[in-house]
This record gives sequence, structure tokens and C-alpha cells, in this order.
Amino acid sequence: MSRTVIHTERAPAAIGTYSQAVRAGDTVYLSGQIPLDPRTMQLVGGEVEAQIRQVFENLKAVAEAAGASLAQAVKLNVYLTDLQHFAKVNEVMTQYCARPYPARAAIGVAALPRGAQVEIECVLYLG
Repeated sequence: MSRTVIHTERAPAAIGTYSQAVRAGDTVYLSGQIPLDPRTMQLVGGEVEAQIRQVFENLKAVAEAAGASLAQAVKLNVYLTDLQHFAKVNEVMTQYCARPYPARAAIGVAALPRGAQVEIECVLYLG
């Protein structure tokens, strides 16, 4: 099976030793995105909703670079520093993912890179 690295300037550059996404066969694995503005590489400010929206915008950009969309998401892992924001994730997610919704896990964590409040990783199926 071949592997293809996916990269786009429309999403934040990797801040570590990883790729934005890797396609393996009909599956694309998107690395976790935090709410970095891809132009400035700074966290978006304001309410948690703005951070969640930026994360989905980043995921959308990487999915599109893979020739796909978030409609092809089959699995999301959501990491939150405060699980009380879970309802806001649900609200924003409906603007990026349609029914049937992908499988998902929500995990409370003590901290995320650069002080982010949310990180989301995603798996797309292209078949």
C-alpha cells in the first residue's frame, strides 16, 4: 500500500515531527489540529467557539488538500481542556459534518499545545 503525505498552506504548518495528513489507500489520517491561524501561526482569540470553528476550518483545509471533504469523515477524536465545552463542539460540528455523523470520542485533557482549549483529529474514508 502506498502512502502519500498531504500538505496545504491553508492550514497551520506542523509544529512538530508530523505531517498534516497521510493518505494510505482509501483512508486519510488527519493530524490533530489546534486553533492556529495558518497565516500567523498564532492561536485565535476570544470565546471557545472561535477556537472550535478554527479547528474545523483547519481540518476542512487539510481534507480538501487530500481531494476530500469533512463529509467523508468516519472518525473524530476531540480533546478538550474543559468538557463543559462539549455542547459547543456539537453545535459547531453540525456546520461542518452532515448526517450520518462520524464516530467520535471526546476526551478531557489537562493541557494542549500552545494553551489551546481544543484539538481535533480526523480519519476520512475515500472509498
